[in-house]
Amino acid sequence: ACVDLAAPRPLAQIMWAIPRELLNILHAEEAGCHIITVTNDFLKKLDNIGKDLGEFSRETVKMFYAMPSRRGIPFPPAIPGRKIFKRGLVKFKNVLITGGSGYCGSVLTPQLLDMGCQVTVYDIQYYGSDFLPKDNPNLKVVKGDIRDVEHLARELEGIDAVLHLACISNDASFVLDEKLSTSVNLDAFEPMVIAAKDAGVKRFIYASTSSVYGVSDEPDVTEDHPQLPLTLYNEFKGLCEPRLFKHTDENFVGVAFRPATVCGYGPRQRLDVSVNILTNHAVNKGKITVFGGSQLRPNLHIQDYVDLCKLMLDAPDEKIADDVFNCGFQNMSIMEIAEVVKKVVQEEFPERGELEIVTTPSDDNRSYHINSDKIKRVLGFEPQHSIEEAVRDLCQAFRDGKLPDSFDDDGYYNVRTMQAIGAE
Repeated sequence: ACVDLAAPRPLAQIMWAIPRELLNILHAEEAGCHIITVTNDFLKKLDNIGKDLGEFSRETVKMFYAMPSRRGIPFPPAIPGRKIFKRGLVKFKNVLITGGSGYCGSVLTPQLLDMGCQVTVYDIQYYGSDFLPKDNPNLKVVKGDIRDVEHLARELEGIDAVLHLACISNDASFVLDEKLSTSVNLDAFEPMVIAAKDAGVKRFIYASTSSVYGVSDEPDVTEDHPQLPLTLYNEFKGLCEPRLFKHTDENFVGVAFRPATVCGYGPRQRLDVSVNILTNHAVNKGKITVFGGSQLRPNLHIQDYVDLCKLMLDAPDEKIADDVFNCGFQNMSIMEIAEVVKKVVQEEFPERGELEIVTTPSDDNRSYHINSDKIKRVLGFEPQHSIEEAVRDLCQAFRDGKLPDSFDDDGYYNVRTMQAIGAE
């Protein structure tokens, strides 16, 4: 089977093959050859011996270039921070991201480009788009509203997979203009799904939210836990999941994931989510203000969120079709998060001395402890980045001057931005 796959490709070399399963063939343009990826069980074996797949593949390509048939062809230099091969590069070559100019999209978009994807960002651009790598010929940035289904349908032509991230994000933004939020988060969803299916899209990945669970005393909230949304934002996020699955079939695979609250640094930074709020206060006010404190909040580093999106693009149909996955890491109370922030910021800025933690009442009672065992069991996914790492990344960004005017610039705050521009 390996030989049959490689035969039509004169430059192909079968570098690794596992008899049980070959996930796909990756076109490695930098090396002028093809590499066949391997199964998760082989990847785990590499992890067990402390070997990185990207480095392993690069060594293999070096051996390939050392062969007599390739002598005289220079080996491409390493690019700092980038691995030459990554799993799942070309399962879906043409990817459209709604909300690709948002907080998570600003990190996801360049990484999909690095993987070899042709990326279309479809975004209303409330928060701009100058931070995207627009000089990359494989990136198309479209200023568009997901409620404009005719415009969206035109952009969906030729698209293989959709990552739907766009929404009026979080409860505070939602109540700012309930009509706007309802039209974007609920009313526009099913027409968009239908347009994607009609355009021949093969996979639709929906970013839901773990806040659909509302308040729960369960020690571990799994995907089959009843949805008890406290707000319309949470409720509409949950209602869209079955609206997707109503239209799926073997040629149009749908999956939803329920991420925890995202934290960490991104080119389009948000400073209105829990970990980022506390870090901003610690670094720039010299004290940490905790709203409430006892609420349990699962969090997810922004890089883990991005890796999750890439996994959803790469996973076999049969493992994700019509399914929902929780994804969170470090279920902690707001007060425990504040203690982590205090520790890290004091380490990063020792000259500032002891940080004070101040508590204040909060009417945000969302509290839940999500269980992410399913995504580990089914897809082998485990978050790799901690809240502490997110705080350190933000500290570095503040130190490097990447986040100026962090309290006064509306661009870091969704509600303030939408008020300032009169979003409708």
